[in-house]
Amino acid sequence: MRILLETIVGRIEQFEVKPDRFSVIKESVIKEYQNFKFQQPYKQALYHCSLLLEDHTWPWSDKLEVLPHLEANHLAQFSTIMLEKTFLEFYIAGNIEPNEADSIVQHIEDILFKPTHPKCKPLFPSQHLTNRIIKLERGLCYYYPIEVLNEKDENSALVQYIQVHQDDIKLNVKLQLFALIAKQAAFHQLRSIEQLGYITALVQRNDSGVRGVQIIIQSTIKDPAYLDARVNAFLEMFESKLHEMTNEEYKSNVNALIDMKLEKHKNLREESAFYWREIVDGTLKFDRKESEVAVLRELSKEELLDFFSTYVKVDAPQRKTLSVQVYGGLHTAEYKKVVQEADTPKVCQIKDVFSFRRSRPLYGSFKGGLGHMKL
Repeated sequence: MRILLETIVGRIEQFEVKPDRFSVIKESVIKEYQNFKFQQPYKQALYHCSLLLEDHTWPWSDKLEVLPHLEANHLAQFSTIMLEKTFLEFYIAGNIEPNEADSIVQHIEDILFKPTHPKCKPLFPSQHLTNRIIKLERGLCYYYPIEVLNEKDENSALVQYIQVHQDDIKLNVKLQLFALIAKQAAFHQLRSIEQLGYITALVQRNDSGVRGVQIIIQSTIKDPAYLDARVNAFLEMFESKLHEMTNEEYKSNVNALIDMKLEKHKNLREESAFYWREIVDGTLKFDRKESEVAVLRELSKEELLDFFSTYVKVDAPQRKTLSVQVYGGLHTAEYKKVVQEADTPKVCQIKDVFSFRRSRPLYGSFKGGLGHMKL
């Protein structure tokens, strides 16, 4: 493994652009971006949700516009500039001793930073990049209506995202427990009973340590605004189910979540993905599972009900929602109508992604935060 890593790093340090390979790869990448518009509408909705929430992201259309103008000499120039300022982050796992891991890191640093004429220099503290996430407004429902990219696609899609908190062990387990209990109920009500769409799911969302829950529906039956209303109706109905849940049912769900957390990683790849996510996000809670299980064992049903009433319940003062609505070919008339609607005190339409992002505050980054890593 060490020999392979050293070979790869050596190739990066001595990177050469081969014009013939560049042309082949460029054509492949262009086709990949062109095919983006043929993705299923629910995937487009998830993409737009990420574009709205992540501070430093660029739309696929901008990238596609630039790609045809890139030539091999542009990449050659960029690779030199890219390596001028470099930050390395390592995670080494498996059958390897700590001193050997340290030796590998030191050797890679020597290759990049310590030759007679080094191509790489360390980043200045001011140059480190972080992933910052948009903070939604409490008590306000944002919605972003947009037409499907492939006008021949009859499916519409909705992603209703409820933003809850920035990484916190107790709030994490409350959110996870809510999602576990609500997942099957949402599918049963919205998919089986109301038959709103073949694709229906309630899942957690984690953007660089900012956590929430999202309900995803893809449908030809109803337009996204209607789907959004039915999601809210489900949450209103689900509140009573939470209150009616017996202590035995509550404990059963808690124990099910504990069992899921105590499951061992199936392989080294899965284990490494867990630890690497902590490093990338900057959260560095490597004992996350044990900490969350300890909190779960003490969590009461009343605390879960209070969590729901504070963050998830429709019209709760602290509820923060973003509804991404992708209108398919069958719902063009509804799209034309919804974009003309005026805002209300609690409902705000997003008309431009980048104006919205510039207007909103950001969550702090865990990278370099108090008690976390220094960059």
